[in-house]
Amino acid sequence: MLYAFGFDRVAVVVGDLYFQDPRPTPGQEGPERGVRLELRMLERGDLKGSIYSATPISVGQPIWRADFLESVNGQPGSFDRTHHHPAFKGWEPGRRHFVDELSADPLAWLGKRLGDLGGLLAEAGVKADEVGADDAEELRRAAPEIVEAVGRLLDRVRAGDLGHPTDQPTPGARARVGWL
Repeated sequence: MLYAFGFDRVAVVVGDLYFQDPRPTPGQEGPERGVRLELRMLERGDLKGSIYSATPISVGQPIWRADFLESVNGQPGSFDRTHHHPAFKGWEPGRRHFVDELSADPLAWLGKRLGDLGGLLAEAGVKADEVGADDAEELRRAAPEIVEAVGRLLDRVRAGDLGHPTDQPTPGARARVGWL
């Protein structure tokens, strides 16, 4: 499942995720599942027809990522693989950053982070003038709705509705299942 929240120049996308073999930090081997949230650039394309035609929209370059992941064989609610990526180099995320507050109360941590677009941009090395003038305020106001969506997806992952492997994973493959 994929949620998208769009503002002027930034978007937040959220989806369930399953990794068969994610090449994690040592000591965190094995499959993981959960919810991924990315802050990305939002791009509006030129109309492809009349003024009444649908507007092309692209959810583009990633800026920041939070992964609310748990080991598949671990205790539900442990958030033992929960981390974030403060910056990207092109489309590739930087290293996983584990934060005690993030694992202790992921949804509260997320709400705070979404309320500080300037801080996220600074960590990511993105200039504030690359986003819309109202993006920070609009994101801050939408943060409770985004956090709620993440919570609903986490509940569905734990219930087994989302965030599960493909029906026939390739043995030894590093499968990733999900939009993000």
